[in-house]
Amino acid sequence: MRRMGDLPSKTCLTCGFPFTWRKKWARDWDGVKYCSDKCRRNKPAAGSEAAGQE
Repeated sequence: MRRMGDLPSKTCLTCGFPFTWRKKWARDWDGVKYCSDKCRRNKPAAGSEAAGQE
C-alpha cells in the first residue's frame, strides 16, 4: 500500500489547487487537468488568460 505522500500530484488549471492521484483516474492520469467537476465546468476560456495580461 502506498502512502498519500508517495502518490503523484498535479495542480488544477482552474483554481490552482494541488490534487493527488486517485484510483478512478488511473487509466487517464495524463489527461486529468482539473481537481473536480466544478472546476472542469468553470474552466477558463481559451485565450482569455493571454488577453487579460495586456
